[in-house]
Amino acid sequence: MSATPSTPEIYFNPYDEEFRANPYPHYKALYAGPPRLINLGLEMALAARYADVKAALLDHANFSSVQQILEMYQEQNDLFGRDPSMLFSDQPIHTRLRKLVSHDFTPRRIRELEPRIRAITNQLLDAARKKGGLDVMADLANALPVMVIAEMLGVAPEMYQTFKHWSDKIVEADNVLPGMPMPEDIKTAMSELRAYFLQEIEKRRSKPGPDLVSALVAAHEQSEALSAGELLQFVLLLLLAGNETTTNLIGNGTLALARNPDQISALRSKPELMPDAIEEMLRYDGPVQSTVRTVTHDINLGGTDLKANTSIFVMVAAADRDPAHFPNPDKFDITRTPNDHLAFGEGIHFCLGSGLARLEGSIAIGTMLERFPKLRLANPGAPLKYKGSYFLRGLAHLEMAID
Repeated sequence: MSATPSTPEIYFNPYDEEFRANPYPHYKALYAGPPRLINLGLEMALAARYADVKAALLDHANFSSVQQILEMYQEQNDLFGRDPSMLFSDQPIHTRLRKLVSHDFTPRRIRELEPRIRAITNQLLDAARKKGGLDVMADLANALPVMVIAEMLGVAPEMYQTFKHWSDKIVEADNVLPGMPMPEDIKTAMSELRAYFLQEIEKRRSKPGPDLVSALVAAHEQSEALSAGELLQFVLLLLLAGNETTTNLIGNGTLALARNPDQISALRSKPELMPDAIEEMLRYDGPVQSTVRTVTHDINLGGTDLKANTSIFVMVAAADRDPAHFPNPDKFDITRTPNDHLAFGEGIHFCLGSGLARLEGSIAIGTMLERFPKLRLANPGAPLKYKGSYFLRGLAHLEMAID
């Protein structure tokens, strides 16, 4: 799948494994003009320039987050269900849903999690040291975020690996070509995940605990009440969004550092640069490549007329490499300032878990640098394999030498 004949210089194919592995060279042609219209089975628009992406993210009235019900994406829609979720809703539903969990992601609540995040990180790195090598993904990035979010949800530790398997499989649904049958292992993963949480929700009704699922079950005021479907969508979203994005931040960020020895040296000599380094990791190779919006009214975006019901890729990772906004955008520079990237979105859908992701990324990467002074790529010339989807693009493995 590529662009229509009217834009032959554009190549955009989220189902192409090579494209997903490194989409950044393909974004460059998109900066030269207004949003392009392409054919991916239906006409869609590509917003890649920083100004266009930010405008679309801020304008929730004209660019809706509610997913269209299209026959060609029937199986994807069926997989996730039709109940509203915080990610795929507009006001006032979005406001009502976000309010229910916002208190669990306040700066104070995030700070309270710091000792536990450090303990888990050290536990995982202890195991890596014992085996004499470190696969950043398998040994740390895959495990840490899912363990943190699972604890917040009140999930038993023995379920962590099962959760990660379910999460990885469900994300792969984005790679299924429109109109093609959904693989049985993906449907099984979602079915098992739903069944598990339905059971856990019922347990919390009779025996609530201090966890987030119990808090959601206990929402009793009519203005806040959740339907059974909304409650299930909430816990599914918190699990998937709460671990996949942070996993990719840790993996992509470590790779960027390892490929830029001057930057890793600067960070070692000045650990206080870590907050700025995390922001540059988010900008340079963020955990989310794009989101999708639906145009609600005929509108012009950046010079392109878009008709109502047109779907648009709002490409945050492309915007964060836009040379019109970021000087020398392909350079990884942990001292970059200002650094007003869009990796966490903008507007009403700004990532609720951004503070938690930043904290986990800082602790994971900072602890690796502290404990492994010789941390470096084990095989610098080896090809990299990416997993997940175009939207949630992350490394499958990242082998590092530690001594």
